[in-house]
Amino acid sequence: MLFNSHVFLFLFLPLTLWLWWRLRAAPRSRLILLMLASYVFYGYWSWPYVGLMVLSTVIDYHAGRRIHAAQERRARRRWLVLSIVANLTILSVFKYAGFVLGNYNALVELLGLGAGARVSAFLDLALPVGISFYTFQSMSYSIDIYRGDAEPARDFWSFGAYVAMFPQLVAGPIIRYSAIAEQFRALPRALTPSVAFLGVQFFVLGLAKKLLLADAVAAHVDPLLAGAGQSELFMSWLAMLGYTLQIYFDFSGYSDMAVGLGYLLGFAIPQNFDSPYKSRSISEFWRRWHMTLSFWLRDYLYISLGGNRGGQWRTLRNLMITMFLGGLWHGAAWTFVVWGLLHGLLLVVNQLWRRTRIALPDLAAWLLTQLAVIVGWVFFRAEDFAMAGRVLKSMVGLGEIDLAGALALAVAVPARALALVGLASTPRGASDLPLLLPALALGWYVALACKNTWELDVRATPWRALALAALFVVCVLRLTQPSPFLYFQF
Repeated sequence: MLFNSHVFLFLFLPLTLWLWWRLRAAPRSRLILLMLASYVFYGYWSWPYVGLMVLSTVIDYHAGRRIHAAQERRARRRWLVLSIVANLTILSVFKYAGFVLGNYNALVELLGLGAGARVSAFLDLALPVGISFYTFQSMSYSIDIYRGDAEPARDFWSFGAYVAMFPQLVAGPIIRYSAIAEQFRALPRALTPSVAFLGVQFFVLGLAKKLLLADAVAAHVDPLLAGAGQSELFMSWLAMLGYTLQIYFDFSGYSDMAVGLGYLLGFAIPQNFDSPYKSRSISEFWRRWHMTLSFWLRDYLYISLGGNRGGQWRTLRNLMITMFLGGLWHGAAWTFVVWGLLHGLLLVVNQLWRRTRIALPDLAAWLLTQLAVIVGWVFFRAEDFAMAGRVLKSMVGLGEIDLAGALALAVAVPARALALVGLASTPRGASDLPLLLPALALGWYVALACKNTWELDVRATPWRALALAALFVVCVLRLTQPSPFLYFQF
């Protein structure tokens, strides 16, 4: 089920909130409701895959209790290994099996070993929505209990609600059990007007990010990238500047909606974005982008590898391994691996540069950071290396350089603007592409010059309420054909 759909906005959400607050005197019943409602939310895509989530939940719930109860370190470690292996097996079978078999068969063909050495794909499974998110979240519970950072869930319902919680189930933010357990134990019995307004503000602004910014840019960016190689220099840069905005507003919009839904249910969901395109270094970018994943990779992978202990080269190695696996987490494709390795290399360069104590001017540092991020997005967006190569070639001027097309674009933009306000007729044969430039200008203004949703004034006033209501109506009018969020594929 999509947040940006009529069935969610006008049926599922109102009904769930009504039942949730009707059960204010029965905390266990509320958690059971949250778990079951989340299963309905997830099952709207595929009911069989609900069973997969339940399996992961059951395994980690019992593993956590066994880890906590075990007296010997060996027994505790055995149950931890069971939890990690079970989750990684589920993730590997459904997300990486086809990738591994495909690469094995490609290697067999390259080496000329013959058809007898090939392995047939024994599974052809659709990727369960959000599997990377809920397996990481569920697995972190067992690790935290093993480390002594969390107590086991008091009952299955509270843990089941934690794993399946629909506001952040399919695309994060990734939540630690220790951060939500106390909130589950002290659920509010009433929704105060100030918290309700805060929840509505986050949700509506997130919905607007998705529908009015991300989807508006995507309508022009996707055709440009689909024709990569035929695009000239200017169009390739416009496309990637557009995709850079699209993925930010799409993903941060979802995160804002998740936070807003959390407030409407009476609990806090952590921040996931902090104006990442204002960053002046790649390390700052990763402190601001997909923050809960960055913290997860830092706490459960980078530090486990040794972190920055053991000298400079071990630190740099750990950075590369962490970002390699972070790239692979995003998708079973070599383009994601290259994206992860590229960011790992950038973090290594950033670490080494800091040791020189040479500070770049703020503008130069910002421009270099954005350039690096945009080049990385080429691999993230590309369907394969061939497409990535075509886009990069066009961006450096090795594709077509259509000066006539650029001149036509320069003439069409003001003509289209005059047509939109009724001062002129639309130029005959003019493309809708000129609409991309105002969308890009608005998007970059919002990303760079405006406060993010966590920095906005949260005081409820009649004018703010009226503005949010008007914005919500505009968003609903855009719900002609809801589009999925980009991070659902991960």
